Amino acid sequence: MDLNKKVLDQLVELMQRYWLDRLRVRVGDLDVDLRMTAPRHADGAAPSATVLSAAASAASQAPVAPKPDEAPPNVKKVLAPLVGVFYRAPAPNAPHFVEVGDTVAEGQVLCILEAMKLMNEIVSEYDGKIVKICAKDAELASLHQELFWIET
Repeated sequence: MDLNKKVLDQLVELMQRYWLDRLRVRVGDLDVDLRMTAPRHADGAAPSATVLSAAASAASQAPVAPKPDEAPPNVKKVLAPLVGVFYRAPAPNAPHFVEVGDTVAEGQVLCILEAMKLMNEIVSEYDGKIVKICAKDAELASLHQELFWIET
């Protein structure tokens, strides 16, 4: 069995088991974005529908992802400690935790990563200045994805 097909089958099984409408996974040059195409049954049961995914069908031919930018020696990268949806603010209409150019202190909240309905505050491990925000608001961040660059 082709490795990519085996991985896709396992991801679809996870989606059905946990009633997920969407699942996005990035590992190396493999980028898979799965979405359920059928509505849920009235009793709440997960459908046994097919999965629509242009990214998944082209995963084996996907181009190699570009290497992350190299940071200067005085810049520390804040990486995602878990997979989750990246939020720059504590609520939809609230101001962002930080902006480029802001000075931050160790222990200061930089963002939230939502994983399985739990809001996980990501705090700075460094004192310094935010020089780059790498993740996009309300998008899925992968494990060890760059979130911020902090000039120390």
